[in-house]
Amino acid sequence: MDLSQIQLIATDMDGTLLNSQDQVSTRFYDVYHALNAQGVTFVAASGRQYYSLAHKLASLKKDLYFIAENGALLMHQDKELGVIEIKKEKYLELLQQIQKIQGSQLIVCGRKTAYLNDHGPEFLELFSEFYERYEIIEDLTQIDDQILKLAICNIKGTETHVYPQLQHLERELKVKVSGKIWLDLSHTQANKGNALQKLQKLLNITAEQTMVFGDYNNDLEMMEAATYSFAMKNAHPNILKAANYSTESNDNYGVERILEKVLEAKLTTQAPV
Repeated sequence: MDLSQIQLIATDMDGTLLNSQDQVSTRFYDVYHALNAQGVTFVAASGRQYYSLAHKLASLKKDLYFIAENGALLMHQDKELGVIEIKKEKYLELLQQIQKIQGSQLIVCGRKTAYLNDHGPEFLELFSEFYERYEIIEDLTQIDDQILKLAICNIKGTETHVYPQLQHLERELKVKVSGKIWLDLSHTQANKGNALQKLQKLLNITAEQTMVFGDYNNDLEMMEAATYSFAMKNAHPNILKAANYSTESNDNYGVERILEKVLEAKLTTQAPV
């Protein structure tokens, strides 16, 4: 591995960069600033809302690129570099199907904000970790916004309780189990891999100069967009299989350990002989 050539690093957030307490470590900030000084560009790539990502990484916001809503939105310095929406008629059709799934809560992820019915304070506490902006409304058919993603939460687990009921939609949509209790529906072209490739072209950076980190199925396409693809130790089996490399868990500084190796490699190549 020639880590000195890395110019672009994209990392998933939940289960990857964030630890189990949803925190970014000081160890990451230290190595981030050192690599940034070396000219390395960073991308936060997540199923989260853009405003949630920008809030979580507020001190780095002006330098970071953001791939939000599983690739439906690409942002930099509050400027929209790309957006892929679900058409309103398709959304209304999906809404009827989703509302029939028992024990599940729907979040409609719009460009301006997120929308949901009132599911009570306990769910709102869970939900608000991932959404900085949201509106509680009674009628989800009356949304006047670009629809980027439909996120479905099921506390019992979406892989067994939601995915089987929506699997048939895979011919026309991206259907991604993005976490143990989350499943996302997006446009077929809306994924982290496509967004990352768009950014690679924009910055004139190759897959060989790109490193990515991920832990769940919504990271699969991103794994294909980088030569240096890393699965977290705590990753879903599909990611462990797809990634070219692996690292420690999100609670054991899996991302930070590899970034420190990248920094070491860059500093070594610059050292006088």
